[in-house]
Amino acid sequence: MVFKDYYKILDLDTSRVTLDEIKVAYRQAAKKYHPDLNVGDTLAEDRIKDINEAYRVLSSPSAKRKYDRTWNSHFNKEQRKMRGKESIFDIFLGNSVRQNEHENEKQEKVALKGENIETEIKVSIEDAFYGLEKKISLRTVDGKMKTFSVNVPEGIRNGEKIRLIGQGKKGKNGGKNGDLLIKINIEDSKKFRLRGSDLYTDLLLSPWEAALGTRVNVKTIDDETKVYIPQGLQSGEVIKIPNKGYKNGKGGRGDLIAEVKIMVPKNLELDEKEMFEKLRDMSNFNPREI
Repeated sequence: MVFKDYYKILDLDTSRVTLDEIKVAYRQAAKKYHPDLNVGDTLAEDRIKDINEAYRVLSSPSAKRKYDRTWNSHFNKEQRKMRGKESIFDIFLGNSVRQNEHENEKQEKVALKGENIETEIKVSIEDAFYGLEKKISLRTVDGKMKTFSVNVPEGIRNGEKIRLIGQGKKGKNGGKNGDLLIKINIEDSKKFRLRGSDLYTDLLLSPWEAALGTRVNVKTIDDETKVYIPQGLQSGEVIKIPNKGYKNGKGGRGDLIAEVKIMVPKNLELDEKEMFEKLRDMSNFNPREI
C-alpha cells in the first residue's frame, strides 16, 4: 500500500499545525492546481484529487489523530533509513544527520499564535445607546471559570464584535495568545425596537385624540419631545421624528418612528358610555364601508 504524505501534499512541513493553517494551505494548493488553470494537465487533475483527500482527512480532528499515528510511524521509519545512509555519507562528506534533525526541530518550533475564541452577549437598547462596562464569565479550555470586564462603547452597532487581545487560546512555542471576540446582540425593549439606526416605538392614542387631532408628548431614548397629531389619524400610520433614533456611527442619529395604535377604554364610566351611545346614534361613519 502506497503511503500518501498528506502534509507534504498540502506543502506543510510538520504535523503540528492548527485547523486554520490547514485551511490556508488547502486553499493555496487548490488554487494552484485548479483544473481551470491547468487545462489538459492530467498530473494537475491527480494532484487536486490528492489535495481534496488530504484536506478531508486533516480537517477532521478524529481522522487527523488516526492519520498522525500512521504518519509518525512512517516518518520514523524514513528517519531510521536516512540515519543508516548518512552514516556512510558522513565518512566521506562530513555531513551529520543530527544537524538535519536539529534543523527540523527548529522548524517545528516556529512560534504559532493561539486560536481566537468567539462568544456572544446580549445588551439592552438603552445600554448599547449609552455604553456600559459589563462583566461576563466564561469557562476556559482547562474547565475553570474566568471573569472578563467588557467595555461596551456607546452607540455600538448590532452584531458588532469587541476584541479582547490575548484572551483566547494560548500560543505555541512562544507564540502570542489568541484573542477573545465578543459579538454584541442588542435586544429590543418594551419601549423601543431597533431597525438599523432607526428606533420604533408605539404611540398610543385615544379615539378622540385621533379623531380631533392634538399635541402629545412622546418619550425618546434620551429625552421627551412634543409631536402634532393631525385630525383623523388611523391605527397603523406612523409619525417620523427626525434625529431621535439610534446613533448611526457617523456622529448622527437615525429617526424615531412612532407607530399609531388607537386604544379604546375597557371600562367606561356611565357618562362616558352615554356619550359613546350618543355618538353611535348620531354618526353616519361606518369603517367597514370605506
